[in-house]
Amino acid sequence: MAVAWALCPLGVLAVITLLLALLLRWLWDVVVTVTRFGATCHQLRRFPRPPWQSWLLGHTGMGKSTEEGLQQVDELVAQYCHCCLWWLLPWLPILRFFHPSTLRPILMAPASVAPKDQLFYGFLKPWLGDGLLLSAGKKWAQHRRLLAPAFHRDVLKPYVAIFNRSTHVMHAKWRAAAEAVGGTVALEVLEQLSLLTLDTLQKCIFSHESHCQEQPSEYIKAIMELSTLVVRRQRHPLHHPTWLYHLSADGRRFARACATVHSFTAAVVQRRRQALERLGHQAWLESHQGRSMDFIDLLLLAKDEDGNPLSDEDISAEANTFMFEGHDTTASGLAWLLYNLACHPHHQERCRQEVHELLKGRDVQDIEWEDLSHLPFTTMCIKESLRLHPPVTAVSRCCTKDVTLHDGRIIPKGVICLMSIYGTHHNPDVWPEPQVYNPLRFSPENSKERSPLAFIPFSAGPRNCIGQSFAMAELKVVVALTVTRFAVRLDTGRPPRRKTELILRAEDGLWLLLEPLPGVA
Repeated sequence: MAVAWALCPLGVLAVITLLLALLLRWLWDVVVTVTRFGATCHQLRRFPRPPWQSWLLGHTGMGKSTEEGLQQVDELVAQYCHCCLWWLLPWLPILRFFHPSTLRPILMAPASVAPKDQLFYGFLKPWLGDGLLLSAGKKWAQHRRLLAPAFHRDVLKPYVAIFNRSTHVMHAKWRAAAEAVGGTVALEVLEQLSLLTLDTLQKCIFSHESHCQEQPSEYIKAIMELSTLVVRRQRHPLHHPTWLYHLSADGRRFARACATVHSFTAAVVQRRRQALERLGHQAWLESHQGRSMDFIDLLLLAKDEDGNPLSDEDISAEANTFMFEGHDTTASGLAWLLYNLACHPHHQERCRQEVHELLKGRDVQDIEWEDLSHLPFTTMCIKESLRLHPPVTAVSRCCTKDVTLHDGRIIPKGVICLMSIYGTHHNPDVWPEPQVYNPLRFSPENSKERSPLAFIPFSAGPRNCIGQSFAMAELKVVVALTVTRFAVRLDTGRPPRRKTELILRAEDGLWLLLEPLPGVA
């Protein structure tokens, strides 16, 4: 007992010593953090800061995802030209870039130096997993190498037939709607085009005929719901903490939709994996003779430098990522392209004549792979629409080390960098009269002296969009077939008000008037 009493003060002393050590360590961490933040703020003083609400709120709430918000971006770009500093909170600075000279050091930096920022992309993780969009480091580099062959021209070539078939289905619906009203029909085209792109992707990724343009699909419904829920979560700070979101009604809906998407993808991957293991590599390849391989097939065959295949989880993540990145963005690009052609009937007619000339004398009025390089004016119209209405208006990075700009200013390590694709595409220092739709900007003679970073609808650098050739091919096929079969006009009673979400949308939908052209089946 005496020994125990003697040891008691030693135990108390040990606890006090431990608590003091922890307190000192915490104080040291605070000092280090404050010192680093002070150094960061010192470097950020060289960047212009637009007027804010107050030092406490910064610019919180000043950036809107509305028509007025995009007009605000136009004003910022016109005033600051290259970049500006935006404070969401007193401790959260964001650098906004909208000029090729300031974009270059970040976009062209190695992926390890300028990875995706988790603040803006983290909410997609439970849905997409570690696919190309969200992965980083060695895994991203390895998967980028393994996926590159899946987007080679020889692989993309057979997909053109799928684009044609899916477009025919959509046009049949449009003709039926027009016949029902006796002529010209008003349609909200973005939803229609989203179903089209989802239809093509299910065929190209899974070889799956969902008929989603003609009948409901639980898988398609789940993908659309996930996109809506991610945007809604971004706008509600109380839903940002994962544990709180899981308790909410939206969180439960998100979990159910994720389960639907994941179970569909996993079932396809497991079924193909089992067939490959049962038949063996050579017999499996022979069983595919006479038909093109889809995305899942190609990923099952991919092996790294050590001969290891991708896991089922990795294949599912890449397939889900391709579905997410490929449907909304292409649908947005198509919708705004049709809108711009409706605004400029003379450009629409020139596209129509170009396609008619290309298809002259053919029995089947389909676009073939070889045709895609023989639509120069239509391609210029597509590019100008992607400039004026980029489907993705911004991408973000968070540098892992200090990055020096061309003028000597330093982007401090850890600061979020928001690369404004919209701002760059509307920068009057880069594009004269940026609000004017002028396809001839992209003629060969007008493009010669332009920076390659002036036009970045698919981002640029090591982390650019791996599927951009797929998207451009689909854009060309759909618009070429559409202008030969329909006259597209503005619905003047419902002018669009732009809205930025995961993609560029219109607040109450993008409505156009569609009139079937005579003599076209």
